[in-house]
Amino acid sequence: MSGNWLGKWALITGASAGIGVALAKELAIGGTKLVLTARRKDRLEELARTLTATYKISTEVFPADLADSNAPEQIFAFTKEKGIEIDLLINNAGFGKYGEFHSIEKQRLLDMVQVNCHAVVHLTRLYLPEMVARRRGDILILASTASFQAVPYISTYAATKAFDLLFAEGLAEEMKPYGIRVCALCPGSTETEFHVVSGQEKFKRSAETAEKVAHTGLKALAAGKSYVISGLGNYLGAHGERLVPRRFVTKIAAGMFKPNKE
Repeated sequence: MSGNWLGKWALITGASAGIGVALAKELAIGGTKLVLTARRKDRLEELARTLTATYKISTEVFPADLADSNAPEQIFAFTKEKGIEIDLLINNAGFGKYGEFHSIEKQRLLDMVQVNCHAVVHLTRLYLPEMVARRRGDILILASTASFQAVPYISTYAATKAFDLLFAEGLAEEMKPYGIRVCALCPGSTETEFHVVSGQEKFKRSAETAEKVAHTGLKALAAGKSYVISGLGNYLGAHGERLVPRRFVTKIAAGMFKPNKE
């Protein structure tokens, strides 16, 4: 399945950990050439060396922080300078922050919107015109099971992921006439660093592996699906919520996520 991109170039954001690493490995196995970008240069370089040595593929590394509004243009300029034609864009980078909204640092919230939404739109807008001109290309956008409802105490994160899901679904329909596939990957709890970074470690339960999530996303994209929820339990949970009032779902989520006040 990952052989869909044999010999082609894929760009993966957030490639230094978790689902990003799993996506890179699966694509490398299928012979995809990789541009890896994330904040941590040492991790990127180590991953690139490993994948190049193990799977004999070409790799390029470009450290960038997508919280910087200039980063998408810098990434795009890097691939243009290298003469690299991106056939698969994976907007994987993203983060959350757990807690009461008014207690979370303002810049952390704004950076979340920048990385999870602004950078996704910006990178997609930069690479899509050339895909349209070629009449081929694929885009995978990391959303979440949190895309399907409001989630108190990670309200901003859930809202950004709802944006990602709706953006991907709309774009998927727009791009069909051009032969371009767009898919939103919606994982639930996953064995990554996300829970540590967001401060949600106590909610890390029934987690899927990053490898399973990555495989699910690439398979759905190759099949032309506009979105996919990883895991049967997550699928049933996300769609089961449609059967009850939204306010009730939000109230239940609030009870689950409410911080313990000491």
